[in-house]
Formats: sequence, structure tokens, C-alpha cells
Amino acid sequence: MQNTSEQYDSVINQCRQLFENKMKDYGPAWRILRLPSLTDQIFIKAQRLRSIEMKGTQLVADDLQGEFIGILNYSLIALINLELGVADQPDLSDSEAMIAYDKFTAQSKALMEKKNHDYGEAWRDMRISSFTDLILQKLLRIKQIEDNKGKTIVSEGIDANYFDMVNYSVFALIQMEEQN
Repeated sequence: MQNTSEQYDSVINQCRQLFENKMKDYGPAWRILRLPSLTDQIFIKAQRLRSIEMKGTQLVADDLQGEFIGILNYSLIALINLELGVADQPDLSDSEAMIAYDKFTAQSKALMEKKNHDYGEAWRDMRISSFTDLILQKLLRIKQIEDNKGKTIVSEGIDANYFDMVNYSVFALIQMEEQN
């Protein structure tokens, strides 16, 4: 796996640091967000990436890596809220939030390692724009599952799609780092 494990940890540490700093600024205000609101927030970020990729230019100078970090962190927030349920008021301490964050990043990494074993790290030959498209596809799937009141017939649930978006974001961020 080349040095994927170390690269993965490095990306997660960068995202975790931002999450932790935002917790210090805002607390766990995100606990009140319902899943469709989180899905829409992630959709906005992914749509911006796709728009810039297709146009080849951007007018707002925000770093595109920041959008993938946002997708990753909001996907983790969604997984936390999916497990705990949505709160009417912020209800986690900073340490409880970080424990939940670490739990879901560990699960994401374990999933990545299993898939990398089976797929042979095919993601290394993919384009960053493909990760954007795959994230948008996952979002459309989540929206459909949400519209179906969480029910699926033969498909993975909402959580599997959020986990995949975490890992696609990590892959995109690793590739962006390697290109710099």
C-alpha cells in the first residue's frame, strides 16, 4: 500500500485539527443539524468543486482542498448524528465530540484498508474530478434514501455512503498533496 496508511493518517490529522479548532470556536452547534441539512451542506461543497473543475477557473479564492476537508468533516458529523440522533441543543462536550470523531475516522480507515486490499489501490490512478463526481453520486443516493424515509430494498444504507465520502475525500486530499 505504498505509504497510504501514513498519508491517510496525515490527512485525518489535518482535518481533525480543523474540527477541534472549530469546536473551540463554535462548540457542538452542529448537533442540531438534521441529516438532510448535512447532506445539503456537503452537496454545496461538492457542487462548487465540480463547477470549478468544469469551468477551469474560480472567482472566490478559497482553497479547493478546504472543500474536501469540509466534505470529510461534515460526513463525520453526519455519522455521529446518525448514531446519536439529532439534538435540540448542543449536548456533547469537546472531548465527547472528539471521541466520536476518532471512532468514525477509525472505522473509515478500516474500511479503506479492506477496500484497498480488494481493489489494489485503484484510486491512485483516478482523477480528482472523479472523486468529486463519486461524492455527488453518493449525495444523490443519500437524498433518495432520505426521501424513502431511510428504507432501501437491496442497497447499502446512508452510513455506508457517508463512509465512502470520507474516504473519497481522503484520496483526493492525498492526490492534491502529491501534486503540490
